[in-house]
Amino acid sequence: MIHPQAIVHSAAKLGANVHVGPFSVIGEGVEIGDNTWIGPHVVISGPTRIGCDNRIYQFVSLGEAPQHLGYNGEPTRLEIGDRNVIREYCTFNRATAAGGGVTKVGDDNFIMAYCHVAHDCIVGSKTIFANSSSLAGHVQVGDCAVLGGFTMVHQFCRIGAYCMTAVNTVTFKDVPPYLMVGGNTAIPHGLNLRGLKRHGFSDEAIEALKRSYRSVYRSDNLLAEALAELEPLAQEFPEVRFFTQFIAESERGIVR
Repeated sequence: MIHPQAIVHSAAKLGANVHVGPFSVIGEGVEIGDNTWIGPHVVISGPTRIGCDNRIYQFVSLGEAPQHLGYNGEPTRLEIGDRNVIREYCTFNRATAAGGGVTKVGDDNFIMAYCHVAHDCIVGSKTIFANSSSLAGHVQVGDCAVLGGFTMVHQFCRIGAYCMTAVNTVTFKDVPPYLMVGGNTAIPHGLNLRGLKRHGFSDEAIEALKRSYRSVYRSDNLLAEALAELEPLAQEFPEVRFFTQFIAESERGIVR
């Protein structure tokens, strides 16, 4: 399943039924799981580990050295899970030693063309990155988040689970779970209600999250007051606990 015009390093490890297209280059220290399809003109540098059943389209670059002036060739790595779709011209970089040593992408993600995942990022599972979305270094993206086209996320920011960003969103702060945000710079536009219903959140949980949103974003409460007010609700609903804990742990501050 390896095209004769592909170059695969002798120290690379490929699982069963791996397809490698013409002119692709698989480097030393690369591990690729079973049934992964790699199109033409793909470059994968190591150390990189890719799981099973992924589809990686032409002109993608994975596992190249981080774009960081402090990187001095340390053996950092990129890890990608299973069943991801990575479309044309995407770039995922390895980590820096100071940032933890690993850039990580989970399972079942759909990454559209021209997206960038920088060094030391942690991306969850079942996310969607629309075309040209970019993460700066050390960004964390929660499960089931949706990034609209041309979304830009500043370094060290967190994007909470089940969020949705509008096209051309730029955020310099954390985006709590369940929100819709948009603009440059990003501001909240309510809960991602359609996404919550699509993912099977109960009516009771959604109503509790609506109360939580109003307390944080539609009242005169200081943030600490809002979190204190929501504590009884957080004890009843794990979804609210997840929301308030994310806010309490924010180091950059949240979009407001």
